[in-house]
Amino acid sequence: MAPKARKKRRIEIKTTDENVAVVTVWLRNMADRLDVLLTSDRHHDHMDCNRDMERRHLEEVKEKDGIIIDIGDLFCAMQGVHDRRSSKDALDPELKRGDYLDALVEQAANFYAPYAKNFALLGLGNHETGILKHAETNLTKRLVSKLKLHGSHCVAGGYSGFVRFQVRYENSGTKKSIPLWYFHGSGGDAPMSFGTLSVKRLASQVPDAQIVCTGHSHNHWILPLPRVRLTNKGKVRHDEQLHLKVGTYKDEYKKGIKGWHVERGGMPKPVGQIWLKIGCKKNDGAVSSVIEASRAI
Repeated sequence: MAPKARKKRRIEIKTTDENVAVVTVWLRNMADRLDVLLTSDRHHDHMDCNRDMERRHLEEVKEKDGIIIDIGDLFCAMQGVHDRRSSKDALDPELKRGDYLDALVEQAANFYAPYAKNFALLGLGNHETGILKHAETNLTKRLVSKLKLHGSHCVAGGYSGFVRFQVRYENSGTKKSIPLWYFHGSGGDAPMSFGTLSVKRLASQVPDAQIVCTGHSHNHWILPLPRVRLTNKGKVRHDEQLHLKVGTYKDEYKKGIKGWHVERGGMPKPVGQIWLKIGCKKNDGAVSSVIEASRAI
């Protein structure tokens, strides 16, 4: 007899402000976790995108009944007539059309359609805002609209914003709110610090977030920041704000022969993304959040 199929997890996604998304998930018990594939800088349409890894991660999140949060630069979108950086070598043959921007959206929608129901939020990156500025079209919102045709409840986010995870439990009144703040990123490569010097600055800017994630530089790290807190009842407690630098699927260094990244002195980047596991635990009757992060490679 074939094993009984596991019941699909109940997840609701809505927005409460222009750049605040709320993801409510009902978990089975305290051992259950919501799997979140946190991604940035996919550059899906670029020839250097590792689509085999990308597709493998998509299959994994679908198998885990998890969700996907992408914080920008899903599109590369640099091969149009408006872009002085365009290169025929980097142009996917499938996109060699007069309606290049339309082709980008169609290609992405076809690729992501089998995983549409797993997408929770698509944010903006500098590549998407560049297209919005110069070509007056929002590729991210257009892709979200296409995914909705395949049953997705995905929402379009901004260049920065909040995702509030509302954890609930079936047959229980236990609940917990876990806020995540995302910012696609800015500035240069930070070849010595890899951007870790921004951690305490961002911590002071978004003190309410338990998870802070940025992308843009194609670096990749996981850095917990311990904090001392004072509860409303006057008790001292410790917690952590988890800082994440989300990587890329784009390998633009390759063998170091040529190209913009090589010629500017750039070095190989870690290709991969981040898995989050989100849930709760009880200690002495008190409910606390559980946030586990690991590399998705």
